[in-house]
Amino acid sequence: MEVMVMESRSEICPQMSRSCSDGGFSDCNSDRSGEFSPAGGTFSLRRVLVSSSSEYSDEVVRGLISELESPSVESQYRAATQLRFLAKHNPENRIHIARAGAVAPLVALLSHPDPQLQEQGVTAVLNLSLCDENKATIATAGAVGHLVRTLCFGTPAARENAACVLLRLAQLDDLRVAIGGSGAIPALVALLQTGGSRGKKDAATALFTLLASKENSSRAVEAGVVRPLLDLMADPESGMVDKAAYVLHRVLALPEGRAAAVDEGGVPVLVEMVDVGSQRQKEVAMLSLLHICEESSAYRRMVVREGAIPSFVALSQSSSKKIKEKAEALIALLRQPTSPRTKRGMALA
Repeated sequence: MEVMVMESRSEICPQMSRSCSDGGFSDCNSDRSGEFSPAGGTFSLRRVLVSSSSEYSDEVVRGLISELESPSVESQYRAATQLRFLAKHNPENRIHIARAGAVAPLVALLSHPDPQLQEQGVTAVLNLSLCDENKATIATAGAVGHLVRTLCFGTPAARENAACVLLRLAQLDDLRVAIGGSGAIPALVALLQTGGSRGKKDAATALFTLLASKENSSRAVEAGVVRPLLDLMADPESGMVDKAAYVLHRVLALPEGRAAAVDEGGVPVLVEMVDVGSQRQKEVAMLSLLHICEESSAYRRMVVREGAIPSFVALSQSSSKKIKEKAEALIALLRQPTSPRTKRGMALA
């Protein structure tokens, strides 16, 4: 099993740790690129596999770093691949490689015109980013802008791995907003829409971390994140129902997020999840509906029209205290009369 990169559940989901689980945000692993490509030339597979062991010399690493700056694409590819394997499973190697000065030349490969070399570079950076000590070094080397470009224009594997590196860097509080302001949010939303299964999961995981910042949540709404999230939530075959639901919950913390969710048909999707979803899905769906119902009486009437009350009544008898409390809170909200001010506002509208 490869190294897991997310932190503990309470760190992943601080606002929701008491009321729900993390929704499965736990598997942005090291090293998922294609193993080798003809673009990299011919070199010994055995040599690469041996290099991934814990035994290596500083001289070997310095030599590989020197090759990264070679004018030969084949030499650069060979060096990036060997550093990638050295960093793949061994935490000590990750620290030693970064301290030896490999980060800057590896980051430079992220803008190389050769797509396979770029892929090896971003994957090596991903493996180094699994060490918390290396995150600031990677960011200081100017990686964020390169990662966003890779996320937009790289190979499918490079895009996935770039999303994972951004996730790792976003775990630093002081980098989260900066990453969001770099153009990463629209690029991640695009990956969520157009990526393969693995790419969609990586994009959702990175967005979940970045959207801990309300500023980034606003950027995500502007980038159109709500529609693909609802599509994934409505498709059990996507394997993304839980992840998408938890990202949406973060978006709903903002008024514009709630408005976008309602406009995009989110209420029926959430009510359906309450009806037929797993216990975890019911819980996050009710949390999201609470956000929506607290916004306005018009939204509450929409929830009632979707036939949600019988489900809430049934769940209010649940043996799960968390489920029961959320169902009771929703029933209480839906029983509130429309305020005179709301009625006047609706008449004016």
